[in-house]
Amino acid sequence: MVSRVHGRSRGRERGRGRGVRGSVLVGLLCTLALAGLGYTAWELRGIAANRADGDPARGTYQQDPERADKTAAAVLDGIVREAPEPPTDGKAFTDGAGPVNWRTAGWRPSDPLEARPAPAEPAIGALFSPGSDGDPDHHCSAVVVHSPGGDLIATAAHCAYGGGFRTNLAFAPGYRDGVAPYGVWVPTRIDVDPRWTEDQDPDHDIAFLRLRRPGYPGQRLEDVTGAETIAFRPRLPAPARLVGYPNFSEQPLECRNTAVAAGPTQLRLDCADVPNGTSGGPVLTDGRTLIGVIGGRDGGGDDRTSYSIYFGDDTKTLYERSTTP
Repeated sequence: MVSRVHGRSRGRERGRGRGVRGSVLVGLLCTLALAGLGYTAWELRGIAANRADGDPARGTYQQDPERADKTAAAVLDGIVREAPEPPTDGKAFTDGAGPVNWRTAGWRPSDPLEARPAPAEPAIGALFSPGSDGDPDHHCSAVVVHSPGGDLIATAAHCAYGGGFRTNLAFAPGYRDGVAPYGVWVPTRIDVDPRWTEDQDPDHDIAFLRLRRPGYPGQRLEDVTGAETIAFRPRLPAPARLVGYPNFSEQPLECRNTAVAAGPTQLRLDCADVPNGTSGGPVLTDGRTLIGVIGGRDGGGDDRTSYSIYFGDDTKTLYERSTTP
């Protein structure tokens, strides 16, 4: 995307921002060469401290449990607080329309076609990365996806991998005004397509993360928040809604329009004022059906247009790998 002042990652980890191939060291050397990005040596040290090589040839990283616990503690130590709410038993926010067919009923585009503040939803949340890595407290968005293990979220690959796998990620579903009503969750595993780890191919800008909640052994994310159902090879054009958390906002925003094909590997949704931080946020149809996550072409879009990769066979293969123990 064409960068805004406060960045759409759509922020510093956008596909056309800091994504570089190779190990963390190579990534840092390339970043140093890109002086226009304005990183300081202090920021670069922070980035390196929060990256791991994992298995880039396969596109998988198994998170270190102790490191993940420290991330959760850092998020809860002055960034957000938990305010427990009862589990939703899978009956999460349904956008007021329920599981209806939006092609025939229950949907209208935004008027005007501009993103606007929206209520928080249990299955959609902010992705945090505490520490001195140069990003805001929450730098991306993510969505709970139905899976056999009930522990899966989807986000943009550039939110989880750039110069290495990010080791300081934490997810706060339903986040609003400094409160994590459904707890803070951390990865046990991150899966991206190897074509993303190799050269940040924008046609593979999606990641699946398996999560757990520190201090709550056995609790399943999906049982607490509900989940969206992912659709592969969705029929386009389709009435759709995008949701995401701007970097410097404490509540989500949303916008509705028709999602259309942007070539064979991308979809687009034209809507103004979708800023940085919304990367990884869901593109939904029929209320609860996930057909995209903000990312892909131009790191997710510009001031007028949001992109997602098209959920084809490659996305299905990655989803199946991510749900296999």
